[in-house]
Amino acid sequence: MTTRLTKQAIAMLLLGTLNASAIAPAMAANQDQLPDMGTTAGGTLSIGQEMAMGDFYVRQLRASAPLVNDPLLSTYINQLGNRLVANAYSVRTPFHFFLVRNDEINAFAFFGGNVVLHTALFRETDNESQLASVLAHEISHVTQRHLARAMEDQQRNAPLTWVGALGSILLAMANPTMGMAALSGTMAGTQQGMISFTQSNEQEADRIGIQVLQRAGFDPEAMPNFLQKLADQSRYASKPPEMLLTHPLPDSRLSDARNRANQMARRITQSTQDYYMAKVRALGMYSSTGYGLTEDVLGAYEKGNVRQQTAAKYGRAILFYEAKKYDAARRLIQPLLDKERDNVWFLDLMTDIDLGQKRAAQAIARLQAANAAQSNNPVLQLNLANAYVEGNQPAQASKILNRYTFAHPDDPNGWDLLAQASAAQGLRDEELSARAESLALGGRLDQAIGLLSNASALQKLGSLKQARYDARIDQLRQLQQRFRQYQRS
Repeated sequence: MTTRLTKQAIAMLLLGTLNASAIAPAMAANQDQLPDMGTTAGGTLSIGQEMAMGDFYVRQLRASAPLVNDPLLSTYINQLGNRLVANAYSVRTPFHFFLVRNDEINAFAFFGGNVVLHTALFRETDNESQLASVLAHEISHVTQRHLARAMEDQQRNAPLTWVGALGSILLAMANPTMGMAALSGTMAGTQQGMISFTQSNEQEADRIGIQVLQRAGFDPEAMPNFLQKLADQSRYASKPPEMLLTHPLPDSRLSDARNRANQMARRITQSTQDYYMAKVRALGMYSSTGYGLTEDVLGAYEKGNVRQQTAAKYGRAILFYEAKKYDAARRLIQPLLDKERDNVWFLDLMTDIDLGQKRAAQAIARLQAANAAQSNNPVLQLNLANAYVEGNQPAQASKILNRYTFAHPDDPNGWDLLAQASAAQGLRDEELSARAESLALGGRLDQAIGLLSNASALQKLGSLKQARYDARIDQLRQLQQRFRQYQRS
């Protein structure tokens, strides 16, 4: 069983990189500058090194963690994160958000601005400002470079030792016993020094995060309100929420956050329709039994405001769809779609219902019209490509997917669909190439190179296609070389 000491060590290690997916304004306000704590992390890791390590671990995460590759939810959390990052200062890297299927409340990040949110955050947050407060806190850990600064403070330890510890933590998400065993050995000599940073880092992230929250147009009271909710759960439970194990919450931290929020102008903000839709979708599709979309949630929303009432209908349609009661789901979603014909939440679910009832032609016609109105919407592009595949029109799917994977090369959904469309057309080399890209995104570079070599062998010697496959093989081999140092650690 994981000791409290080790959990605190995890907390410190995870502090240094959490959130979003864009680069904010270059202008920095004085209150958000790195404080004089004796280091700015410049002597240990460069930003380029952080991003390279982030790329390595994102691939490991895709291979081992239960990521939710739902285009609607991914779009929502990245848009929310981008809004916050656009109002943060000292942003040095792009940010990328990932959603992992986990019923324990938590959020963490690692090198390169890569952020992981647990689906349980949708269950436990009461409004969008509370969800945004978690992200703003984590963004501030990143902009203040807490992890890199902690590494510099421990200069007697090689940075790659810490990289190895981070790998163990990510591994623990998929295999707790194996991951924690690796962590114990890696962290044996460093965890005590890390613990001393925990409280100051958390309070600094609160202080800066609450400013980011307010500048982005959210209610600053949401941060202490959500922290209070976690504290209350901890007080009456035999086991505290997981988030409090990785983000310790002493009374001084809670009172400090409350005092800071009280000094700010109160801003009452309504949650967006997208927040409510994302919440019922995450609970209805990606939660375990007993943690999902309950009658209590739906009943409360049915008595709430117009946005909540709409979300309740959408949520009930999701539950019918998940139970394969397609007619009942259609009866609920059709009136909503009639009122909002371009609503991607409704279009996506109606497409799934159509395909569940083998009505691909109907789905294609609807999505063609929607794509004409919203030609750059990635959710609709994927939906239409999927409908073409299901409707035995793989060539049409390939036209969309070749453009989509060029614009979104890091989305596994596009490559998986392209592999299916290519296979249906008998295009073996293109199928192998698409599957290779999926494997590469999951860090399986050896297998990816093998498939690309097979694809190359199928082409005429000296052809453009063969040259393209060979060039990609060279790129992946260079990536292998860069990643070896992290694999050794």
